[in-house]
Amino acid sequence: MKFIKILALSLFSMAMTAQTADKSLAKKGALTEQQLQRWSHLDLVKDSIPGMSVDKAYAELLKDKKSTKVIVGVVDSGVDIDHEDLKGKIWTNTKEIPGNGIDDDKNGYVDDVHGWNFLGESNNENLELTRIIKKTDDGSETYKNALADYTKKNEKMLKDKFQVDFIVAADKNIRDFLGKDSYTLEELKAVNTTDKKVYQSKMVMLSIAEQAGEGFRDEINEYKEYVYDQANFNLNKDFDGRKVVGDNPEDIKDKKYGNNVVYSKDRKDSLHGTHVAGIIAQVRGNGMGGDGVATNVEILPVRAVPNGDEYDKDIALAIRYAVDNGAKVINGSFGKDYSPHKEWVWDAMKYAESKDVLLVFAAGNDAKNIDVEPSFPMDSKDKKAEIVKNVLTIGALDNQFGENMVADFSNYGQKNVDIFSPGVKIYATVPENKYKYEQGTSMASPNAAGVAALIRSYYPNLKAVQVKQIIMQSGTPVNFDVVVGKDAEKMPFAKTCVSGKIVNAYNALKMAEEMSKKIPSTKKKAKV
Repeated sequence: MKFIKILALSLFSMAMTAQTADKSLAKKGALTEQQLQRWSHLDLVKDSIPGMSVDKAYAELLKDKKSTKVIVGVVDSGVDIDHEDLKGKIWTNTKEIPGNGIDDDKNGYVDDVHGWNFLGESNNENLELTRIIKKTDDGSETYKNALADYTKKNEKMLKDKFQVDFIVAADKNIRDFLGKDSYTLEELKAVNTTDKKVYQSKMVMLSIAEQAGEGFRDEINEYKEYVYDQANFNLNKDFDGRKVVGDNPEDIKDKKYGNNVVYSKDRKDSLHGTHVAGIIAQVRGNGMGGDGVATNVEILPVRAVPNGDEYDKDIALAIRYAVDNGAKVINGSFGKDYSPHKEWVWDAMKYAESKDVLLVFAAGNDAKNIDVEPSFPMDSKDKKAEIVKNVLTIGALDNQFGENMVADFSNYGQKNVDIFSPGVKIYATVPENKYKYEQGTSMASPNAAGVAALIRSYYPNLKAVQVKQIIMQSGTPVNFDVVVGKDAEKMPFAKTCVSGKIVNAYNALKMAEEMSKKIPSTKKKAKV
């Protein structure tokens, strides 16, 4: 995250990273569908797309090279472990006998064959600020800030709800007029009527459809679901999603809760985690969907992220669970503005550091400077000094190289975001053997985690802190101004993150090779 002491590297490695990307590399014209589905794997110089040069790394550096299997923990909403493109990529606990109702490995989790679900049957949840203001006003600054933020969010939600209800009503008017449950943009344009209500509805839907394209009705439904989730669950002070879990979320010692089903009751609610897992590990070159960044990996699913804000307790225990079960890289695509028990998460970070595990976190999607504004998880108490050295925080890139390459939603920060990687329109697995484009720093984080897993797979003698340094140092520097934040401010890319770079797998593996050679072998020499 912040400045870290750099290990000595060869002159070759330093020269390699000195190459700087400039605007002349920008691609002219739109990406093809084939390019879009794989853009995060492409190469800036060869393809004029700010990908991570993953394909180049496999073609030029990894061919016929041996690797070691790496376990990657995915702390998220759950993973559809039966997905066709994740076959052979899901971790199995060989110390546990499936379905016997016994904690065979005595780790406190019964029948945890493929991971653990700290949410149990729960899915929908409050935001953390809602949970805070539901408690008695203690006069604290945290309570006052949470109440002010809640008021703003609730007012916006009510306006959004009014808008979405208006759009849904217009959509229904068109469907009723056409006598169909669905319709295309062409059918909408062809609506011809003197009915004032239907005509107004046509104009409303056309304004939306012309911006969103053919998938406009899907976008409307997603928008409706998002707003209604806020109204019914996230901001609803009368809703308690935790009561079905059966634990006390205020007690970190209360650990015996949840179950061994690593996806949500309704699998579609594990879309986020399944997508993250696919970005890292979906099978390469099989003609299905997209390609994962890393090949010789297993995904260890830990369900701890609900439809709402995660509990600090769940995150802390999820990190510890993944560490204890062999994860060498853990991806955390979650985040929030308030963290009442952040010290529990910090302790888990320290535990991961002590076990040589790299934590890769999404920087967040609020288009804000997290050097100034609150954002959790964070590996610092004061936004300046690091608590641990094993955390990598990732911002999101768009696929158009140039001043708009930072995703318009991505958080940034010269001290608290380490590096950027692809996070817009990323194609990967979703539940029930489907694939989808998703975007967010949630997608950028597993792209970087995949590169970290690649390094740890091919150079297992490197420590987590070294892998972090390699990813940050070997990235492609960007030497021009970019647009960031809610106010579309222009600033040098070098000020958007610690490294001033974008992740590059090819460069990272070359640097890893150099660093690996400098580490003395621990193998004992055979006696003559």
